[in-house]
Amino acid sequence: MPVGEYIGRWIEERPGLAIRTVELYEGLLRNHIGPHIGQVMLGDMSAARVRTWRKDLLDAGVGAVTVAKAYRLLKAAMNTAHLEDGLIKSNPCVIKGASAEKSPERPIATIKEALKAADAIQPRYRLMVLLATFASLRFAEMVGLQRQDLDLVNGVVHVRRQAIQTNKQQIISTDPKSAAGKRRVIVPPFMVAEMTAHLDRFVKPAKSA
Repeated sequence: MPVGEYIGRWIEERPGLAIRTVELYEGLLRNHIGPHIGQVMLGDMSAARVRTWRKDLLDAGVGAVTVAKAYRLLKAAMNTAHLEDGLIKSNPCVIKGASAEKSPERPIATIKEALKAADAIQPRYRLMVLLATFASLRFAEMVGLQRQDLDLVNGVVHVRRQAIQTNKQQIISTDPKSAAGKRRVIVPPFMVAEMTAHLDRFVKPAKSA
């Protein structure tokens, strides 16, 4: 079986994967594995071939983090082919440290910079900037918020779900990224006024019981 076909099946046979993870794997297969070694038969894979493939990606200007992700996917699939399916005698992915991602530190905005951004952005998105800053909510968690998630009496935001947009432009509501993702977040007192103003201006009134 060709490597590309095997990895495609490998992805499909893991129904518990998050949507974003599936899209990531499919993108890595489509863009960085398939065009280079996708047609190579599993039995013909070797450590030398993997080293060449990885070097070619880096020489072509593919980011080191992306190459690490692609290598990690290939290594995981080859591990299954070896240990579970018995299709290859050994895993050819033996490059030390090739799976490690070394992402550069991201700059962190100061409170002053965040408030300036909130003042400059379109009013509809002002609350998102403030929630990201003062409640440490992820983008998908903020998009997933509903009126009933904002407790204006106690100054609490209830994170119950996240909303993500797939590569097919579909908006899907799912559980937060981890089990601990469902949580109560207490916001600073001034945020109650911000949340109230946002709900009054941009959110439909709550339905009567």
